[in-house]
Amino acid sequence: MTRDTTTPAKTGAGSSALRLSAYLPYRLSVVSNKVSGLIARAYQSRFGLTIWEWRVIAVLGEGAPMTAQGVCEATAMDKVPVSRAIRALDERGLVRRTRRSSDRRASDVELTGEGQRIYEEVAPLAMQYEASLLDGLADAERERLMALLDALEDRAEAMASAGDPETSPSRSG
Repeated sequence: MTRDTTTPAKTGAGSSALRLSAYLPYRLSVVSNKVSGLIARAYQSRFGLTIWEWRVIAVLGEGAPMTAQGVCEATAMDKVPVSRAIRALDERGLVRRTRRSSDRRASDVELTGEGQRIYEEVAPLAMQYEASLLDGLADAERERLMALLDALEDRAEAMASAGDPETSPSRSG
């Protein structure tokens, strides 16, 4: 597919017109949705999981129990979809919530045996999709892609910490 990803065209008084095909947040979102959709077909049809439920399972499958807030931070998902996903997974017996004795408002969430089984079945499929997706890139391109994604994530975090993007530090860093 041919895309016009050049710098947005100038329109009057030096302002730039927004061209979605060249707008980084839009492009990242489109790519993310397409890539997520690839693996989603496998776990949605087989296990009836939503993308958000799978993300919760995936992050919990990596290790120790987490609070819902921890899941939000690890996945960069908003609180509402995380809460809904945890509730749905709990109702299906795929996660368990345990109230923290130190803070009765917070619960640790962890996979049950069945949730772990699903994780162990879907994770290799996800890795196969990733390998196929990256197959067209040379090793140096893969490393560069990961480095660029790290740099963009770091920059976004720095801008969020600084507040309003218009008043954040120079965009050249």
